Amino acid sequence: MGKDVYTIGIVGFGGMGSYHLELAKGIDEVKFVGSYDIKESRQQLAKEKGLRVYDSLEDILADDTIDIILIATPNDVHKDIAIKAMEAGKAVVCEKPVTMNSADLQEMMDVSEKTGKLLVVHQNRRWDEDFLTMKKIYEEKMLGEVFAIESRVHGSRGIPGDWRGEKEHGGGMVLDWGVHILDQALLMINEKVKKVYATLTYVTNQIVDDGFRAVLTFESGLTFLLEVGTSNFISLPRWYMLGNNGTAVIEDWGMDAKVTLARGKSEEDIVPVKTAAGLTKTMAPRREDTISNHLVPLVHGDIKDFYRNVAANLSGKAEIIVKLPEVLRVMKLMEAIFESAEKQQIVDFE
Repeated sequence: MGKDVYTIGIVGFGGMGSYHLELAKGIDEVKFVGSYDIKESRQQLAKEKGLRVYDSLEDILADDTIDIILIATPNDVHKDIAIKAMEAGKAVVCEKPVTMNSADLQEMMDVSEKTGKLLVVHQNRRWDEDFLTMKKIYEEKMLGEVFAIESRVHGSRGIPGDWRGEKEHGGGMVLDWGVHILDQALLMINEKVKKVYATLTYVTNQIVDDGFRAVLTFESGLTFLLEVGTSNFISLPRWYMLGNNGTAVIEDWGMDAKVTLARGKSEEDIVPVKTAAGLTKTMAPRREDTISNHLVPLVHGDIKDFYRNVAANLSGKAEIIVKLPEVLRVMKLMEAIFESAEKQQIVDFE
């Protein structure tokens, strides 16, 4: 028999821990009640937010009134905390990336199976509206047969000055942002990934990657380019999708998709484009009567559904949305990206 409200204790009340506390507002099924952090300043902030504060990890895990432990610490300590929490009888919500490598994740999955306790990863960008919109365009074959997709996240401020710049804590953009856009790619394309080729950048430091480019080749031949950059003062579009009958683009978060489709009319009377080096018919623009332009409105997404799903799963009412085998596949794909970049060659994947 499920509960009406599941209580949550936070381990690591930093930026993401505070975010989760705000996220839960308005969700009837869960309530944050306590927190533990190794920093006194974060403990004090938790008190000011109305949370019970615990003196140690052992104390918060020993509290029988807490149903779920949220892990929002640096990546390198996720595994140990998650295992201790599940062995203490708690369900676990873990921030991404769930851990440092696939072997660690498999160990966590084994403990989840042994204890029967839920382990779920907060892959929150599954609810991003730009992703849901492009997924709709792909699945509904609005562009015909899609043969190439590009997904980019660009910024110009380098890596944040926190653990994200420290290798021992799991820093770098592959683990920080790659975990999101790779998860989106694998959810969108229901095929095996056959080849991976990647390069990393170290523009702002030599310790962790501050950007990457990865090309995934799926079994159908579709290519998926994923790129994260932190030194891009002019950003390229967030999404770009090519099909045999049209093109779709989303310029940035919060923007509708622009779609251009062919109308199937004859292009016999092409007017060449004059360039400095001569004429070109190949790159001449289409006549307006041979194409149609329209917008695809953003598909609505609600990140609060993550916690609603966790509560429903604990009550036996719903299958968990973010499944551990999916998370493991993303983790192994990130490892393939590191391998490809190190070897400077294409690597086989699945």
